[in-house]
Amino acid sequence: MKPDARQLYLARMQRVLDHVDAHLDADLSTEALAAVAAFSPFHFHRQFAELFGISVHRYVQLARIKRASLALAYRKTSVFDVALDSGFGGPEAFARAFRQRIGQSPSRFRDRPEWAPWNAALAPLEQARSQSMTPTFTDADIRIVDFPATPVALIEHRGDPMAIGDTIRRFIDWRRANGLPPAKSATFNILHNDPDTVPPEAHRIDIACAADRVATNPHGVTEGLIPAGRCAVVRMTGPGDDLRAPAHFLYADWLPRSGEEPRDFPMFVQRVKFFPDVPANEAVTEVYLPIQ
Repeated sequence: MKPDARQLYLARMQRVLDHVDAHLDADLSTEALAAVAAFSPFHFHRQFAELFGISVHRYVQLARIKRASLALAYRKTSVFDVALDSGFGGPEAFARAFRQRIGQSPSRFRDRPEWAPWNAALAPLEQARSQSMTPTFTDADIRIVDFPATPVALIEHRGDPMAIGDTIRRFIDWRRANGLPPAKSATFNILHNDPDTVPPEAHRIDIACAADRVATNPHGVTEGLIPAGRCAVVRMTGPGDDLRAPAHFLYADWLPRSGEEPRDFPMFVQRVKFFPDVPANEAVTEVYLPIQ
């Protein structure tokens, strides 16, 4: 297959993934999604499964469950409201599918999520998204900015990155208690190391938001600072769970030929728009590499 033909083919499949993300409560049958890609419905289910390693039905089901589970865990939306918005056709069907895939009832997950089975259940979805649709970047995507000194409230997550969900929940609870929702206070992650290159117990990421002062609190939130300085920035649109592609481009491609030197502060990201507040394909993450 010619490179341009392959890119056109993948672009048609990307339309399908974007459509799923934007219409999780709509008709996402194989026939409907084949029409989005302008492929024959007689072959589309095999095309999709061979490309992504997962059936259309399971992909859609897992995408719906992921949105629902994050609304339950992080937004603490009522189970009934989540069920009505889930795309499963009603509370009973939603609860049955949720328990089958996640191993907990929706109400139990809302109160005390078990992240290990959650990660395992959603792994095929994440693998499908990254297998053939890894985002690519060019030097034209890079901006050099003077980032202002930004006081932040932060909570450290140390240890297994797969267990970060409870840390996020504690930070969200602190933000709610202090009236600092994402619409009012910018959200950041400070990436102290690469989880792929350190043992789980050595992994550290700070979850942060812009805030001038932090009072003593039971959530483990403390004061911090993102210092002023020059940064190379690349914007990623789409699911922001996996930052390997922009990080690889910045470190392996752009930095060696840029003539720039890294500054003594970790890479960090700003979550401009994030899932489940917007559809996954509309999420926006800006990745900052501090430079001298």
